[in-house]
Amino acid sequence: MKKLKRSARLVEMTQYLLFRPHSLIPLTTFAERYNSAKSSISEDLAIIKEVFEEEGLGELQTLAGAAGGVKFSPKVPKEISLKFIGQLCLQLQQPERILPGGYLYMSDIMGQPQYLNEIGKTFASAFAGRDIDVIMTVETKGIPLAYATATYMNLPVVVVRRDNRVTEGSAVSINYVSGSNKRIQTMSLARRALKEESKVLIIDDFMHVGGTIHGMMDLLAEFKASVQGVGVFMESVEVEERLVDQYVSLSRLFGVDSKTKQITVEPGNYFDSKKGDA
Repeated sequence: MKKLKRSARLVEMTQYLLFRPHSLIPLTTFAERYNSAKSSISEDLAIIKEVFEEEGLGELQTLAGAAGGVKFSPKVPKEISLKFIGQLCLQLQQPERILPGGYLYMSDIMGQPQYLNEIGKTFASAFAGRDIDVIMTVETKGIPLAYATATYMNLPVVVVRRDNRVTEGSAVSINYVSGSNKRIQTMSLARRALKEESKVLIIDDFMHVGGTIHGMMDLLAEFKASVQGVGVFMESVEVEERLVDQYVSLSRLFGVDSKTKQITVEPGNYFDSKKGDA
């Protein structure tokens, strides 16, 4: 790359870091890329680090030594996430979202890239610092949330299927009890999809009793994998007994009244003063 002016170099370096979260980038990479001295690169990184932290974009860590470099970790301040989730809660309380059976329509939220980006960034912040190898979800609505989170954590995604597919080869299948309707259902994961003893973060869109998430935990046990965290976009509060104890929720559904067209949605336990992360 040709030698750039500092202003142009700062813009290009920022973009380079944003698209490579949690990746260790040697200073030599930047020095060679921009045909600049390492001292100049270090000064540029100091400016970028200051802006990232002041604007709540994340942290830029510098690691010394021969194998050192810089690593960008996306993080959003909790107060900024709370403001965003609060706005989403207002949208989710619109009466026209009520579906037959007392269900809540959320597919449009899951289809908006700007919403998914903020949700993914919030989950990445909630589970920052944990030792995680892969993100797991179950088809279908949890998939966009899992990939949004994976983008900011720079991790692969594993999707649990409702049935085994020939195109995925041999698989491990288990039966589990659906928490909402108490029916016996099946979930399956290809043997090649997950290495044994992997450290897994489970992400899902909605949790009622937690039967599906509990099923994924049982499935992970077949791979000798460990659950490092559970994140759900929305949890139902009207539950007598939940199958999952430790989890992070971004929103809470307190009730859907089909007669009065009243929906009550509030920010989840991630924003509780004593919760933080589970």
